[in-house]
Amino acid sequence: MAHSKISPTEGSRRILEEYYIDEDVGFALPHPLVELPDAYSPWTLVARNLPMLIENGQLREEVEKLPTLRTDELRGHRLQRLAHLALGYITMAYVWNRGDDDIRKVLPHNIAVPYCELSEKLGLPPILSYADCVLANWKKKDPNGPMTYENMDILFSFPGGDCDKGFFLVSLLVEIAASPAIKAIPTVSSAVEHQDLKALEKALCNIATSLEKAKEIFKRMRDFVDPDTFFHVLRIYLSGWKGNPKLPEGLLYEGVWDTPRKFSGGSAGQSSIFQSLDVLLGIKHKAGKGSAAEFLQEMREYMPPAHRNFLFSLESAPSVREFVISRRNENLMKAYNECVNGLVSVRKFHLTIVDTYIAKPSKQKPMEEPSNVENRGTGGTDVMNFLKSVKDTTEKALLSWP
Repeated sequence: MAHSKISPTEGSRRILEEYYIDEDVGFALPHPLVELPDAYSPWTLVARNLPMLIENGQLREEVEKLPTLRTDELRGHRLQRLAHLALGYITMAYVWNRGDDDIRKVLPHNIAVPYCELSEKLGLPPILSYADCVLANWKKKDPNGPMTYENMDILFSFPGGDCDKGFFLVSLLVEIAASPAIKAIPTVSSAVEHQDLKALEKALCNIATSLEKAKEIFKRMRDFVDPDTFFHVLRIYLSGWKGNPKLPEGLLYEGVWDTPRKFSGGSAGQSSIFQSLDVLLGIKHKAGKGSAAEFLQEMREYMPPAHRNFLFSLESAPSVREFVISRRNENLMKAYNECVNGLVSVRKFHLTIVDTYIAKPSKQKPMEEPSNVENRGTGGTDVMNFLKSVKDTTEKALLSWP
């Protein structure tokens, strides 16, 4: 991140552009396209009507009838992201269908081949990830209106009414609310490099403020997402085939690989925002097999490559934490701790959300003990233990004034 020969503002802008971080929406895809070209209308027709096709028992038949379309005509990043999103929805619906035990273990070649081609071009896995269903799955109702829940919609839907709209849009708005924190990172790095304590303190305070705003948006999840519908319907369609006993060997992508492949479902762990702040603040999660650190490292493979590279660049930058400790400046330490506390606060609230939407509904199944499957997040983790570990490690990063 050595851009010291240009002005700090210009340097920050260039760094954000280099890593495809938008001034307004951060890691989210700015201005997603909403229509595929006419040649791809067979995909659109299925992807736009998933709830009806599933309800009528026609979904799998319609998917199997789809022509095998070439991806050569899908030029440009935003068009490829839209096609990847549509195929991701179709794939999840085909595999899980009605959400019962009638699960497909093979994705037909007419979907698998173009889906994997697009995935390779984008550097994303062939499964519906956070980069698809949250970061690229939105539009404004009134293009000139504000970026608010009331003026936004998602591009495709699963069964469950507006549950997925609420879940995906609130998650997106949390990303956008936290995006000023990401925009402040180049300023933080520059301030450390130039040993500018005032600039660093101000940038850290800006990060803390944006985390407060993100948490306030996060609270709206309860306004728009019904816990029972999330647990019994949407959670199933977001589940992957890694660490999932219902597809223990993974999914076979017909015409692409000879053996089944395992991929995790969409997860908040795939968000670049909070991993970026962990790296920036020097928060190191527990390592080892099955650890939080291992899972978070694996989730980077589900991020767009430019965002993955941004995290890598942060890891090679001078340590903000060590700089703050070495300065022994009370105001600077306070600003650093405000950032850490902001992350702790968001993670504590995330635990209450998981309790509401996964832990409690899993205990309400009549005549059955809650199983490990039902206590797992869509990314395949034991989600409560994972989040507690991440929250506890974040709390331990707080600095104490001597």
